[in-house]
Parts: sequence; structure tokens; C-alpha cells
Amino acid sequence: MALFKKKNYIRINPNRTGDQSSVKKPTVPDNMWAKCPCCKRTLYTKDMGAEKVCPYCGYSFRIGAWERLALTVDEKSFEEWDTDLVTKDPLNFPDYLDKIAIMQEKTELHEAVLTGKARIDGQEIGIGVMDANFIMGSMGTVVGEKITRLFERATEQCLPVIIFTASGGARMQEGIFSLMQMAKISGALKRHSNAGLLYITVLTDPTTGGVTASFAMDGDVIIAEPQSLIGFAGRRVIEQTIRQELPDDFQKAEFLLDHGFVDKIVPRNQLQEVLSRLVKIHTMKGWK
Repeated sequence: MALFKKKNYIRINPNRTGDQSSVKKPTVPDNMWAKCPCCKRTLYTKDMGAEKVCPYCGYSFRIGAWERLALTVDEKSFEEWDTDLVTKDPLNFPDYLDKIAIMQEKTELHEAVLTGKARIDGQEIGIGVMDANFIMGSMGTVVGEKITRLFERATEQCLPVIIFTASGGARMQEGIFSLMQMAKISGALKRHSNAGLLYITVLTDPTTGGVTASFAMDGDVIIAEPQSLIGFAGRRVIEQTIRQELPDDFQKAEFLLDHGFVDKIVPRNQLQEVLSRLVKIHTMKGWK
């Protein structure tokens, strides 16, 4: 029975009499692990690489606009346009401008979209990159104006345009002023098209609302990343309206491809090559 008797141990704490504040506690770095929303696996972030793609199911994690540029265009070729535009608060929405200032500091972005000129394999293009980290990439008046000016300057300079969409739709803090951007952008896009210039859209996760209902689906070529959420109204809104249960893959990029809304699904690590090839075909420079 001696095996079951407690024994008295002496615990020696070498720091008992010392300064406890100097003792280093083990910590886990931020963003070391991530959970894939598609296959639900827990991933070591270094295993996803610079592209941030799940190694098991191929899901492309959301990335910021600056990360997207680094993966897409030639190094040091990006020239940003229209950084002088200032977001206003037409509806006096509570704390709206404070939120804008916080997002600008957090994301190092002027607004929810980066626009400018860059090169892909030496070919000049106009480019726009939306960032879901900036108020869910919502489209306000400045976002609309920047994209409109992107098409107008690209038309003047005879440049093809590539836009990466990532948005929750129109920005509710600006009401009807936000919705007006859909028509304004579409008008500039039409003039760009009439000039015989190429427009490519790359739909990333998520692309929804007024962005989907306007310039996101107006591309001459529409590309999507795997497993991206693409749609207009929310799933529950549609189910309640039509009183039917929707398929599990409804509003996914693969579902849209099967139904003719998307031309091609391209993995993130192949996007630069595919975009370069499309621009070369259109301009007939360097294509063999």
C-alpha cells in the first residue's frame, strides 16, 4: 500500500526570491496558425507560402492590396494614381471618418482600392486592386471615382486594365452616393471598351453586392480564384425570397464557372502568367 501514499516533495523555485518581472514567459507569435475556411484544417502559415494558399484544398486566403501587387506586377513598376482624393461624410454617419482614419493607418492604403499603372512582364497596364481589409472593400464615392479615373486614364494612354475585385458591395455609410458609383464606373468602362482596349477582371474572395452588379462582371475576360465567394445578395436573402434551399456550392467560383458566369478559374500561383499571356495576345507583342 506504500505505492498509494503521498510523498512529500520539495519544489525548488530558483526565481522565488528574484524579480518575477524579469522571467520570460513563453509566447506564440501572431498569425502563426490559420484555419482554412474551406477544408477546416489548421495550417502552419509558413506552409502556405507567399501566395497564402491552402496546401490541402487550394483555397486562396484573403490578402491585402500591397501583397497582391507584389505577386502580380513587375518589381518597382507600380505608379499609384489619385491619392489626393479625400473621403467625405455626406450623411454625417456616426464615427465614419474616424473609422476611415483607423483603416488608413492599419492597411497603409488611401482607400479600399489601389489604382495606378504598372507592368506585367514588361507590358504596361492600368491596374486596380481592392482590399477587403479596408471596411470590407466597400465601394464609396472615392473608390468609385478612383476606378472611374483608372478607366479614363487607361483610355487616354491606350492601356489594358486589370482589376482584382474584393468587396462587400456598396458602402452603407454613404447611401445613394455609393450606389451612384455603379453607373459612373460602367460609363467609363464602356468608353474604354469602345476604344478597343482590353479589360480583365479577377474575382477574389469575396466579391459581392454592387461591385458584382457592375464592373466586376463586365470584363472581356472574367477570371476567378478557386473557392471564391461571388454573388449579389446574401444566401439567406435569396432562400427566403424564392423559398427554396440552395446548393451547398452556390455562389462559389466553381458554381459560376459551371453556369457560364466565369471564363476560367486560375490558382493564385498561376495568375501572373495567365494575365501576362492574355495581355500579350491582345496587344500582339511578344506572343508566339
